[in-house]
Amino acid sequence: MLKAKASSDLVSRPIIILSATQLNKFQQKKSQRQSFTENLLSLLKKCTSTKLLQQIHTQMLINAIQKPNFLLSKIIDLKNLAYASLLFSQIPQPNDYAFNVMIRGLTTTSQNYFATLHFYYQMKFLGLKPNKFTYPFLFIACANLLELSHGQLAHSSVFKLGLDVDSHTTHSLITMYSRCGELGSARKVFDEITERDLVSWNSMISGYSKMGYASEAVGLFGKMRDEGFVPDEMTLVSVLGACGDLGDLSLGMWVEGFVTKHKMELNSFIGSALIGMYGKCGDLVSARRIFDGIPEKDVVTWNAMITGYAQNGMSDEAIKLFNGMKDAGVKPDKITLVGVLSACASIGALDLGKWIDTYASQRGLQHNIFVSTALVDMYAKCGSLDDAKRVFENMPVKNEVSWNAMISALAFHGRSQEALLLFERMSTEGMDACPNDVTFVGVLSACVHAGLVDVGWRYFDLMSLSYGLTPKIEHYSCMVDLLARAGQLYEAWDLIEKMPEKPDEIVLGALLGACQKCKNLDVSERVMQLLLQIEPSNSGNYVISSKIYANSRRWDDSAKMRVLMRQRGVNKTPGCSWIDIEGQLHEFLAGDDLLYHHIEIHQVFELLNVEMKREGYIPRVD
Repeated sequence: MLKAKASSDLVSRPIIILSATQLNKFQQKKSQRQSFTENLLSLLKKCTSTKLLQQIHTQMLINAIQKPNFLLSKIIDLKNLAYASLLFSQIPQPNDYAFNVMIRGLTTTSQNYFATLHFYYQMKFLGLKPNKFTYPFLFIACANLLELSHGQLAHSSVFKLGLDVDSHTTHSLITMYSRCGELGSARKVFDEITERDLVSWNSMISGYSKMGYASEAVGLFGKMRDEGFVPDEMTLVSVLGACGDLGDLSLGMWVEGFVTKHKMELNSFIGSALIGMYGKCGDLVSARRIFDGIPEKDVVTWNAMITGYAQNGMSDEAIKLFNGMKDAGVKPDKITLVGVLSACASIGALDLGKWIDTYASQRGLQHNIFVSTALVDMYAKCGSLDDAKRVFENMPVKNEVSWNAMISALAFHGRSQEALLLFERMSTEGMDACPNDVTFVGVLSACVHAGLVDVGWRYFDLMSLSYGLTPKIEHYSCMVDLLARAGQLYEAWDLIEKMPEKPDEIVLGALLGACQKCKNLDVSERVMQLLLQIEPSNSGNYVISSKIYANSRRWDDSAKMRVLMRQRGVNKTPGCSWIDIEGQLHEFLAGDDLLYHHIEIHQVFELLNVEMKREGYIPRVD
């Protein structure tokens, strides 16, 4: 039955009056619909697959159940960002919850940080207020993009909204400022926290450690302990990283003792950090002990040990461990490849380096900038310059390290003009790379190999005039070597005296070698005096000095150098060489008895001798 009710101030509208039977049926249907909706939402919460979620979504559409936020949150949990974006675009008026769900998913799941910024600004454009569920993820995005300006603008909004007291927001703020290199701002945020928790301390210590402020990280760790906080795994990993950078073995050992005392699990996370610390401190025995004690080793654990061996010159051990890693069924990643390629470069293991090149191509890692650069370095040091150039030219993106590796490779192989041309190309084409200290070491080395004294001086001056770089001892060393090889020994000595730092053994050794070649006793005696003070245990300095005196027929002084060498207990370090035969590395020291080696190795020696003489090599017998 319909009845009309009029009002003077309202538009007249019909009012539906239901009978008791109709009302009962309506309430039953409403109850059934509510029960169906609750069951559907309950099923949605338990959903673990996209396929089932789509079926639930279909039922919601058929039954006109408008719960987009519930659905959106679940899609994000299932890490289907494409589906989530499609659903979000269909919401007529998304609220702050919907935006926050998308921002969280884009930041943590897909790591599409640019999209995170886009959604944040779209949210503000629509007049919605970001809140404490927005800013932590926004700051993480800014940190990963190194977008300091966006982070600073958001920080001002945090103050205006009174969210600077929210712990999650302040922790992510510290991370953002730290990653962007603003450690002073990060520390200011940390100092302004009235009630710090363990996460606050961890955020600041981690920021210091990851950005190379190792001393500050260790110092803050001490203050944290003084205030009664007990470190957790996150704290210890950051501190171990700082210990490795500082070479602080004693604190690193204390951390291991702390782990043992508190019966903390020696998992991959803490175990890899301990291996890395011991590796950087040069204690490979302890590093291997930790490695062997980890029950379940993942790729990070293997990488830490392989890198430790490679960085400490134990290339053969690094390669053996790499083979063991493959036998264990653990797939190498880009970090593994870089570590093993470094080992290959050190001992000339070209065959293994080529295998890694092929493996990287099969796994889609050949264009990774770190792997490609390591390949360039490996091929160059193994004598395969054409392969080094091939890898370099195929790199889609090159950074300073990539350019430097190729310039140094060309210089090392005596192709000086190509190295200098590549430097000029870097200056014009290298949009993502600017010449740095290492670049000029390569350029000056090219001048040394070609004997280009005037060109060397021009590039030496160019460092400060055009690039604002202050020459370091490595650059002075190149210039001294360049002048010395050109026979300009007194000019080289004058440059040593003008150096802002004291000359090291490399600079002086280069000049002493040139003095021997030019038979210049005057300059050589000045150099010898300094060298024997800096390196009293280096046998080479005594031997060369003795030969210089002998060449000048000062037999008594020559004999005195030999006597002084014996009195100081200095033994001559024998030369060492490697030969790779069918994947097996054979090491030889000067004076070794080769009788027990295979006849094939003797044949290799004979072949090398013949080819060297054919190329014009004349043995020096003096």
